[in-house]
Amino acid sequence: MEITPATYVTGHRNPDTDSIVAAISYANLCNALGETGYVPARLGHLNDESMFLLNKFGFQPPLYLHTVRTQVRDIEFDQLVQVGLNAPVSHVWQLMYEKQRNKIAQVVNEDGTLYGVVSVGDIAEQDMHSIREPHVENVPVFNLLSAIEGTIINSDENVFENLTGDVVIALPGPEENVRDVKEGSIVICGEQQNVAEKALENGAACIIFCQCKLAEKYRGMNTSTCLITTPCDAYMTSRMIYQSIPVSRIITPHPMVCFHLEDYLDDVKETILQSRYRSYPVLDENDHVVGSLSRYHLMQPKRKRVFLVDHNEIGQSVPGLDQAELVGIIDHHRLADVQTGYPVFMRNEPVGSSVTIIATMYQEQGLTPGANLAGLMAAAIISDTVMFKSPTATPRDRRIAERLARIAGLDLETLGTEVFSASQSADKPAESLLFSDFKEFLISEHKLGIGQITSMDSESLIRRTDEFLEIMETEKEKKDYDFILLMITDVLREGTELLIAGDDDILIQAFGVPKVENHRAFLPHVVSRKKQVVPALSALWG
Repeated sequence: MEITPATYVTGHRNPDTDSIVAAISYANLCNALGETGYVPARLGHLNDESMFLLNKFGFQPPLYLHTVRTQVRDIEFDQLVQVGLNAPVSHVWQLMYEKQRNKIAQVVNEDGTLYGVVSVGDIAEQDMHSIREPHVENVPVFNLLSAIEGTIINSDENVFENLTGDVVIALPGPEENVRDVKEGSIVICGEQQNVAEKALENGAACIIFCQCKLAEKYRGMNTSTCLITTPCDAYMTSRMIYQSIPVSRIITPHPMVCFHLEDYLDDVKETILQSRYRSYPVLDENDHVVGSLSRYHLMQPKRKRVFLVDHNEIGQSVPGLDQAELVGIIDHHRLADVQTGYPVFMRNEPVGSSVTIIATMYQEQGLTPGANLAGLMAAAIISDTVMFKSPTATPRDRRIAERLARIAGLDLETLGTEVFSASQSADKPAESLLFSDFKEFLISEHKLGIGQITSMDSESLIRRTDEFLEIMETEKEKKDYDFILLMITDVLREGTELLIAGDDDILIQAFGVPKVENHRAFLPHVVSRKKQVVPALSALWG
């Protein structure tokens, strides 16, 4: 059965509640309609408000997605022959060439980690070497017996583990040549009793009787010479002796370049260009071998599938987006710089919350969200519209939120108080508060960052102005921003204390405030970053 590839539904970096809930609710909608494989994701840590709401309605945080760069795990790499380091060369050859026609096999330790790689060339080289030097060291007797279908005919008292010695084939003739039958030799013979007797007399390590009845004369003999009978002919037997050694002896342990499933494809390509191996082992997080990749695998890799919600700017999106397959976008912000080379689903509407759009899609599909999901979605709309006081809020946002609240059995006003009380957390570190909802913008070649903290009582936050400004100045220098703004938005006052790290005149020119004190000014009725602050700055710089 074909496995449906995952489609990651993700909001923007430093996610707010609307971004998190949009990812959860849209993935739920797609999966409920049979478009399986949609996974909600996030690009940053949850703020206090989002964490509170997820806990309240019983949802797990979305998957933390660090990047969508193409990785080795996204490639359909090969599943090569995999053998243990003690497997005989003959068995490895059979698997590689006769069964799967592979030219390479991966040799693994008993724990599944990589020992090395053996190729057809390695086996051929070892075989040619045996012609020039007919000698073997410590050939496991069990390996040899298996390779030649042999049987030991010694007395049961004789035990043999390994064989070492020069390999001698005694050819039949009027006067057999037995000069090479020396102490420690491995002698291959047929119906040649004089050869067998000479080998026993000289203390040969082993006598292998090929396709002959002579072996029966020596059956049950108590001798230090290993006596073996085989149905194979002398040529086959001689070759199988060399092929019976463990494969680990003909390779260098772990000499190759290896890659892990988590490695990024662009890094892999760079490494492959600097090396000349036929294939490269692929390891998992435990260094267990899971396959092998070659150069041709890199030509058409599978890309991760991504669906964007609550943003359409590259600077706010997941790293590696250019290497991913963008499936679609649902947003309520201005159109920005995300581009595709092919048509994708796009829904952008001028409402106060991305969740409002997604809730509308539930209605269009005739699907009612469960009570918990409906409550979470209503809370997200309240959060992003600042309890419908934001200039981005529309009558549709309120209607949708009221409908969701009825499904969840909740009161909107009570829910709103809970939402903004949870986001207050004035006792948190200033840095955490500053970057909990922080977005980067590029407006007319001006690089800036804007953070926003929404609260029911801003006084405790305003008292920490010096802390915020110190961190903002440091971040400005570190990231080479032209300036940084922090919006401390008070729901009850229906306005924002705006802090600036940079030229104070920006606030005077863009927002018309009479003066700026301590890099701070109050903006009545300003509660929206995207609808009020960013447009004012865009108008200032043309």
